[in-house]
Amino acid sequence: MQMYEPNSVYIPPGYGKITFGRTEIKHILLAVGVLTVAFTIFFSFGYNIGGLSAAEQVLVFLAISFGAVTTGFMLHELAHKAVAQRNGAWAEFRAYPMGLVMSIFFALLGFILAAPGAVYIQGMISRKQNGIISLAGPLTNIGLAALFFGLYFVAGGGLLAFAMFQIGFINILLAMFNLLPIPPLDGYKVLKWNVPIYIAALLTAVVPVALIWSGAVVFGF
Repeated sequence: MQMYEPNSVYIPPGYGKITFGRTEIKHILLAVGVLTVAFTIFFSFGYNIGGLSAAEQVLVFLAISFGAVTTGFMLHELAHKAVAQRNGAWAEFRAYPMGLVMSIFFALLGFILAAPGAVYIQGMISRKQNGIISLAGPLTNIGLAALFFGLYFVAGGGLLAFAMFQIGFINILLAMFNLLPIPPLDGYKVLKWNVPIYIAALLTAVVPVALIWSGAVVFGF
C-alpha cells in the first residue's frame, strides 16, 4: 500500500498529458472526412474557377475544404482538448452522427450548417479553468485566420490566394459564431468567467468579419 505525507497533494499518473483514445481517433477521422465532403459540395455549388475542368475544380475544392476543416474545426476542438487535459481533466472528441448527416444535407442545398461534434470534458475544474478551456478554441481560429489572411496577401492573387482567403474566412467566422454568448457555445462560458476578456475576444473576431462583409476590405479573385 502506497503512503502519502500528510497535507501532500497526490498527482495521479498522466496528469497534464495530452492523450488520444482509439475511439476518439476514429471519431476525429470520421468528422474530418464527412465535413470535408460537405464543404467540397458547398464550394462546388457556390464557385466556378475559370480555366479548370469540372474534375480539376473538385480537386481544388477538396483541398480547400480539407484545409478549412482541419484548421477551422478540428484544431478548434483539439485546442479545447489540449487545454482541458493540461488542467487535469478528462477530454475526448466525439462526433455527432446526426450533425454530420445534416452537414451533407444542407451542403446539397447550397449552404453550410456544420455540427461535426465536440470535445467532452469531465473533471474538477474551476470557472476560470472552464473559461480558459472554452476560449482556447476561438483563439485558435483567430490566430489561424490571421495566418491565412497574411498568406493571402503574400500570394498576391490567383488560386492560392483564393484558397488562403477561404480558409482564413471560415476560421474567423467560426471564431465569431462560437463566441456568441449563447449556451452551450464557448462565448457563454467565457462571459461567465471574465467579461472584459470576453468582449476583447468577441471584438477581435467580429471586426474583421464586419469589415469584409461591409466591403471596407476588398478581396479580389
